[in-house]
Amino acid sequence: MPGESMASTTNTSSGLWKPTQLQQLYYGSGSVSKQLVNALPSPKSKAFIITGSSLATKTGLIKQVESLLGANHAGTFADIKQHAPVAQLDQATDRVVEDPNIDTIISVGGGSPIDSAKAISYRVNEKLGKYLFHITIPTTLSAAECTMNGGYSNEHGLKIAVSDPALAPRVVIYDSIFALETPPRLWISTGFRAIDHAVELMYHPNATEIPARQMCLSAISTLFTYLPKYKQDPRNEETITHLQLGAFASLGFLGLNVSGPLGLSHVLGYALGSPYSIPHGFTSCLTLGHVVQLKAESNPADAAQIARMLPYIGRPRSGDDIADAKAVGKAILDLVESLDLKTTLKDWKVPDVEATIITKRATKKEPGDPTFEAVLGLVKGLYGLGASFESKY
Repeated sequence: MPGESMASTTNTSSGLWKPTQLQQLYYGSGSVSKQLVNALPSPKSKAFIITGSSLATKTGLIKQVESLLGANHAGTFADIKQHAPVAQLDQATDRVVEDPNIDTIISVGGGSPIDSAKAISYRVNEKLGKYLFHITIPTTLSAAECTMNGGYSNEHGLKIAVSDPALAPRVVIYDSIFALETPPRLWISTGFRAIDHAVELMYHPNATEIPARQMCLSAISTLFTYLPKYKQDPRNEETITHLQLGAFASLGFLGLNVSGPLGLSHVLGYALGSPYSIPHGFTSCLTLGHVVQLKAESNPADAAQIARMLPYIGRPRSGDDIADAKAVGKAILDLVESLDLKTTLKDWKVPDVEATIITKRATKKEPGDPTFEAVLGLVKGLYGLGASFESKY
């Protein structure tokens, strides 16, 4: 079956990797203007653009895409909000269904427009019996473009997932010119989301050694190297391109082997993200380092996989997997702090009394269960004292 998983092991002599339907990946400055029209499935294709209001109203990027498409442009929906609320998703889906000639959806932006485009394609298939050809132009490092999984927030703010091999984008275009319009703090925080992908894929039981884990190690090295360089010079397009390719390496070789969330940091991110309006880049900054340290102490197999990352962030192995895995967690926390991204749940105005609710939401377990208690301790730690912080996104 197309979506069937096969568990892998640390043994590199056997395994199975199944790629997504991605056909083309373009990267480099100006790649949108050079390649977008060529990437359409046919010269007569009708393409519908999905994006957010900031890109549409505060930059010239969407008008540029519309102009490049010319007669192939069938419409634009520019009201996708953070965490993809279902109300906007319904509106955009209705617009697409009204025109049966639309065969292509183009997402421009971060994880919310990309996930929304997948969810719209899923709903269009339910109504019309066809999936849309998805071209994506990412403007963050969220790596949502890398998978067949999408999602949106229901009316209660909870994440609803959709997943199908046919939802994976067919074409990804990384253009550093488009990334120049992303606020640097947002860009760096989504880089941590990419680190989160790479780290949690390393210890996911279904991840293949080749190419998934090997590419995750490459991604970790790239992201740890170039995020500090980007902070020093956010206009350097070569640095931006390195980070875009690092984000792709963090999740682009997952293939069809894994469905659902990658691991504890991700499920905590979902439990914290849309319910409390915390962008997923910042949920990763909050949770990942602590999750890694918890896993180092509680799961020897996970500790062994985490320890493999240490040389890729410039630190020598000691030979003690638990100590090395803890060192990786410390390095992640240090990087968050050095890039001025350290926040707490108090900074995000999450009430202390919500800790139990967050833990139940993430673990699907009840108080008294050992997993619940361990994660509850982690969540309580996220309320630690910190500087006042106001969301700008």
